Amino acid sequence: MEKYAELRKAVEKVELVDAHAHNIVSLDSVFPFIRCFTEADGDALSYATNSLCFKRSLREIAELYGSEVSLSGVEEYRRRSGLQSITSVCFKAARIAAILIDDGIDLDKKQDTQWHQSFAPIVGRVLRIENLAEKILDEEAPNGSPWTLDVFTAIFVGKLKSDVTVADGIFGLKSIAAYRSGLEINTNVSRQDAEEGLAEVLCAGKPVRITNKNFVDYIFTRSLEVALCFDLPMQLHTGLGDRDLDLRLANPLHLRTLLEDKRFSKCRIVLLHASYPFSKEASYLASVYPQVYLDFGLAIPKLSINGMISSVKELLELAPVKKVMFSTDGYAFPETFYLGARKAREVVFTVLRDACVDGDLSIPQAMEAAEDIFAKNATQFYKINVAMESIDSKHAICPKFMSMTYNSSQNDIALVRIIWVDASGQHRCRVVPARRFYDVVVENGVGLTFACMGMTSAIDGPADGTNLSGVGETRLVRIYQPSIEFHGAKQEEMVLADMHLIPGKPWEYCPREALRRVSKVLKDEFNLVVNAGFEVEFYLLKRILREGKEEWVPFDSFPYCSTSAFDAASPIFHEVLPALQSLNVSVEQLHAEAGKGQFEMALGHTVCSHAADNLIFTHEVIKAFARRHGLLATFVPKYALDDIGSGSHVHISLWENGENVFMASGEGSCYGISKVGEEFMAGVLHHLPSILAFTAPIPNSYDRIQPNTWSGAYQCWGQENREAPLRTACPPGVPDGLVSNFEIKSFDGCANPHLGLASIIASGIDGLRRHLRLPKPVDENPSNLHAELQRLPTSLSESLEALEKDDIFKDLIGEKLLVAIKGIRKAEIYYYGKNEDAYKQLIHHY
Repeated sequence: MEKYAELRKAVEKVELVDAHAHNIVSLDSVFPFIRCFTEADGDALSYATNSLCFKRSLREIAELYGSEVSLSGVEEYRRRSGLQSITSVCFKAARIAAILIDDGIDLDKKQDTQWHQSFAPIVGRVLRIENLAEKILDEEAPNGSPWTLDVFTAIFVGKLKSDVTVADGIFGLKSIAAYRSGLEINTNVSRQDAEEGLAEVLCAGKPVRITNKNFVDYIFTRSLEVALCFDLPMQLHTGLGDRDLDLRLANPLHLRTLLEDKRFSKCRIVLLHASYPFSKEASYLASVYPQVYLDFGLAIPKLSINGMISSVKELLELAPVKKVMFSTDGYAFPETFYLGARKAREVVFTVLRDACVDGDLSIPQAMEAAEDIFAKNATQFYKINVAMESIDSKHAICPKFMSMTYNSSQNDIALVRIIWVDASGQHRCRVVPARRFYDVVVENGVGLTFACMGMTSAIDGPADGTNLSGVGETRLVRIYQPSIEFHGAKQEEMVLADMHLIPGKPWEYCPREALRRVSKVLKDEFNLVVNAGFEVEFYLLKRILREGKEEWVPFDSFPYCSTSAFDAASPIFHEVLPALQSLNVSVEQLHAEAGKGQFEMALGHTVCSHAADNLIFTHEVIKAFARRHGLLATFVPKYALDDIGSGSHVHISLWENGENVFMASGEGSCYGISKVGEEFMAGVLHHLPSILAFTAPIPNSYDRIQPNTWSGAYQCWGQENREAPLRTACPPGVPDGLVSNFEIKSFDGCANPHLGLASIIASGIDGLRRHLRLPKPVDENPSNLHAELQRLPTSLSESLEALEKDDIFKDLIGEKLLVAIKGIRKAEIYYYGKNEDAYKQLIHHY
């Protein structure tokens, strides 16, 4: 067996993409826990405890929990631990990187899809078409008129298109035609047959359950047309299920008419559940039809060990490895996800090992097959961006994939804000009526002049030297669609946008694309992902009139961490925090800062692209709710020259295959940092003067970066030294002597977060490429060593000069974008140099 140790390691190491699962339910759900082990229900459940699956799985769950090996013992452990705890344990053990959830099963007290985002980096949806059709027909037809086939079709297809274009979390469609009328699907149902089928469905009463074969096939065909239009796969239940299924009609060979229909030859079909007991038939179909793919969830872990191995072997007898995908078919109970993942690893290892023994595969080929089956196939097939995600394997609290489903029946949605952040760090938006947004903009984007990426904080026109002007147009293409109530009773949806030349072709000046490019380099060259978490500092100001002139002054004068300060601002924060939670922005803590009317909010760490988005959301939410209370929130670095400055300190960590690799691990590092962590951080320290041109982008930024202000004025680093610009951190829970991340203090609220993080990652890449080492840490106030240490730039002019001399950013950030940034910075220097008091207007910009 030692011969196959490498293969076993590859199987155990890979992070899983679970391409088909369902919602977990609350512990007090009436759905019985015994259903974790069987597809049986009713009286048949009394025999479930005698199945091989039950006996084996119960032992494995008890082993995981350390509980008594009995059904009552496991259930007692579940009650005592709580749902969050057991889910965290199961998902941590399963090591799942992404889950696609079919939320169409009506389970008692099921958690919504977003709830699962606390346990996996990516949580997406698979839309069950029959469920959507039934929900539509459960409602009254528009204008009180009777349902007709045309009215239903218009609403069904319209809703389907709206959901798959607007809700970024939908990765595919699914049909349970096998349960309703069987897999011998007729893709040429006549209009008359479809109308009669609809009438029969409506006559059966509500709640609607669609079982008429002609109408099932009609819905399926219309859905395939949408799937084809949007290049979405269609998952199909095949093979075994509960007794509601006629297994004779669930043989995938019945799909021949569909598969031979040339209209749908490019529509990708996924046969779920290994089609058991028709696994050989499924393998044959995948081998001869290019559009057919296979998924073996449910067969694993519900079968016996021999049954699972036989089924997967049968799938691979003919089917290409690139067409076979893993899923847990987890449902209701977190234990089903754990069991599906655990047994899949064991079974796939056995199958691939035997293939090596038989001479079908070499060991390297088997290792590649393992990665394909467990992750790569599904990642490519469903277009999941797993490479940019990471798992906190210690706590199983994971970065969030943000997606909200638009409900077109919400008549109070009036407007959609399409937000971008320009190179000067200002938040800008176009506002579109909701109906037009969903009818037109989601597909085509919104036009925007090239000049918008050349503007400064002072003038709404392109700066000289940016090479940007009113000639040329980019498209704002929506990325995330969370919604939040901003004003009164009406809701506005807030959308972050990418910039594309045409939809699908990113513009080289797009800040979000710049961060993606440099992150991809880091991943491709070093297999590393950056996680980031921001500390957001801001002032709350109130408006007064002094001698007839408007002034904005601090709304309180309380000291650092004052309970009175929090009391004063508490009504705002009680609105801000739920709003951020609805946007999946994790807030770890907040407190009053040392400035008058100043506060700090610490955001949870996540993948850097999401961290940048979270910072934008946080600024928008804080400003909106402050305005509602008659206040002005500002993130300007130095609102008042005689008071404390505001920063957006960012904490950086490095992740590889779901593990934090910034921390040392048996390498004997005297700093508690790993070798890659030190090289990356050394690159950031080396390029810090140039980085400031991105992270401290206006002249006012340098009024904040002064000695003895905890802002980091000298080019050095320290261990828990808050006067150093780079500080290694050992937060509670990290073993003594190790550090989990490092903090960069020279980052403020005027920076475009995507560009700022891109400059940091680019610098870290240079450190890794050149194997740079850190100097000794400074363990005292750097001001005491001013004769020995290099002062960081004291002005934007100095940081721009450093950037001009630094060659690494041209290739990594992009030469054209870099030229534009330099032109904007030069314009900022010129304007504020000529207008000494102009900085006072910045509170209205940031």
